[in-house]
Amino acid sequence: MTAAVRIPADELDTAARVLEGADAEAVLAWTFGRFPRVAVVASFQAESVVLIDMASRLRPGVDVITLDTGRLPQETYDLIDTVRSRFPVTLHVVSPDPAELDEMSRAHGVNLFYLSPELRHTCCDVRKTRPLAGALAGYGAWVTGLRREQSTTRRSTPVVSRDDGHGGIAKVAPLVGWSHEDVWAHVRSRDLPSHALYASGYTSIGCAPCTRATRPGEDERAGRWWWEGDSIKECGLHPVLTGAGPAADLAASSGRADAGAESTAASAATPGAEG
Repeated sequence: MTAAVRIPADELDTAARVLEGADAEAVLAWTFGRFPRVAVVASFQAESVVLIDMASRLRPGVDVITLDTGRLPQETYDLIDTVRSRFPVTLHVVSPDPAELDEMSRAHGVNLFYLSPELRHTCCDVRKTRPLAGALAGYGAWVTGLRREQSTTRRSTPVVSRDDGHGGIAKVAPLVGWSHEDVWAHVRSRDLPSHALYASGYTSIGCAPCTRATRPGEDERAGRWWWEGDSIKECGLHPVLTGAGPAADLAASSGRADAGAESTAASAATPGAEG
């Protein structure tokens, strides 16, 4: 197995500035060119399928990691099978540790997430955060479908960052600047499969007991853990960031023209990148 590549935080910071505003496929091409081992981590929402479509064309056989929490909707499993049969990927379905699940349910019951935010985070930790940490061992970078528009907690997400929660590997978000409309325009243009629950009014899809359809005007992630009211709608996989965001910082320091020039340069310099 090829050893994971770790690159200094300042190099990742520079890459984040240069790649800000770059085409998503250019960001992926940079990632594949810089790191021998890369995993796309997929929840099988629309963003995941867009990334799998792009990544599998740039690197056929790309590793795709998905977390089977044991509480997913049947529609998610159906889509996993559809994607697996359509795209040239190497799919890794990762499950929680059975002993940890048993200990958790004996102590708090099977629906502990309804009892308190603290126990909800415990459930997410056992079913999602810990399994992902194990699955990412040996990789130099992981790719996620985070978008700044999804929620206030994601508005400061950089396109590339150092993930100290997973051993200092790179965390890459090629779609970070995309809008909801951008995602669905790509889905339609490429005739990509999509999660069946979108047709029922869902805008963010996780575990079945913890997700509901959203109402007009609600935040995209308002249907996640809705009983917690206005609490932070994150499970622990993605640390909450604050601030105006990298795009605003870059525009303030260099101007949009300079930012666009840097992005163009990044695309031109990246092996296999499309500008």
